Amino acid sequence: MTIRIRLLDTRTADFTPQLENILSWNDEFDQDIHQTVVEILSRVRRDGDTAVLEYTNRFDQLEATSLAELEIPKEQLQQALKAIPQPRRHALETSAARIRAYAEHQKLESWRYRDELGNLLGQQVTPMDRVGLYVPGGKAAYPSSVLMNAIPARVAGVPELIMTVPAPAGDINDLVLAAAAIAEVDRVFRIGGAQAIGALAYGTETIPRVDKIVGPGNIFVATAKKLVFGQVGIDMIAGPSEILIIADGITDPDWIAMDLFSQAEHDENAQSILLSPNQDYLARVASSIEKLLPSMDRSEVIRTSLENRGALIQVCDLDEACELANRIAPEHLELSVADPEPLLPKIRHAGAIFLGSYTAEVLGDYCAGPNHVLPTSGTARFSSPLGVYDFQKRSTISYCSPAGASALAETAETLALGEGLSAHARSAAYRIKR
Repeated sequence: MTIRIRLLDTRTADFTPQLENILSWNDEFDQDIHQTVVEILSRVRRDGDTAVLEYTNRFDQLEATSLAELEIPKEQLQQALKAIPQPRRHALETSAARIRAYAEHQKLESWRYRDELGNLLGQQVTPMDRVGLYVPGGKAAYPSSVLMNAIPARVAGVPELIMTVPAPAGDINDLVLAAAAIAEVDRVFRIGGAQAIGALAYGTETIPRVDKIVGPGNIFVATAKKLVFGQVGIDMIAGPSEILIIADGITDPDWIAMDLFSQAEHDENAQSILLSPNQDYLARVASSIEKLLPSMDRSEVIRTSLENRGALIQVCDLDEACELANRIAPEHLELSVADPEPLLPKIRHAGAIFLGSYTAEVLGDYCAGPNHVLPTSGTARFSSPLGVYDFQKRSTISYCSPAGASALAETAETLALGEGLSAHARSAAYRIKR
């Protein structure tokens, strides 16, 4: 069956509306889901353990009699680590080491300086006290998500990590538990869905309240994260996976086709786009897509994704490709060209950038080192990847000498009076040496 992926050209009159149609993502508000999540969160906030236990038993087909039964002992995490095949353990440990090494470079440090008045000014950086990690469960198993979310928090100095992972019918993946052991997660609970988000946000008799919740989930989890934001911090609300590739024609077209597949196989709403000034090369990639698609395990998902939201786009040159990339602001951007460095300064908006033919995006998903929790749906215009800084807080520091206070107070008094705030003005005025 021939795949109907769009072939576009930036020089055609209707290119812009065609592109907008591809980029649009139907994220309609679902009143029923919203109301269900509101009710779950309300019950969890009011009834704590009782509500979480009831929802977990109902949704995950369990028969637990207390929330304590759903906590996984640390010994079980270590047992899982010992039980998994050695190559997989080695892969997890290698990935963890690389994520940790990269994260060490991200740590914010406290700093201070003195101004000309003798005042001491600065910034104090401290970690959050407790972070909640939501990890998808059931049919999906994402040990890489555990590592990517937990390790930066640990590097930031967060002293306590609480993880929740749904376990339908009691099943839980050993790789996920092994990753939790490697990342030194403190407590793991077999709960998921909106009730897990509520438990982490509000706290229950068994599950402590956290300062921030990170990690992906389904529409119920995403809705719950939106609703508890403000009670706790959250990482982001992620949309479908995306990849944008800029190619000059030197990379094997089979490689490019498979890189496009690597995002398309996530789900039918994922987006895979290729930009190239070489028309012949676009045709070769299209041929590779036709040739390789039947061999893929998730071929129908890939087909639907590519036909609904994918595109092969001819651009005038690589400069135009960079401008178009900035307009799209993709989650993942591959610069699959002979010399990617000159293009890098031209990229302003992208979650993660992969340089050269050999740097496949999939390496970033698992083990390159940079975090794979990235902004989607164009939010790379104003958002950044998850990192150590997301688990650190900044407090400003000010110390005024008597002379410095007097000098600043005159300015503060004048501005306060201009704003009509007399108490502000008098508070400053008390410090002025007349």
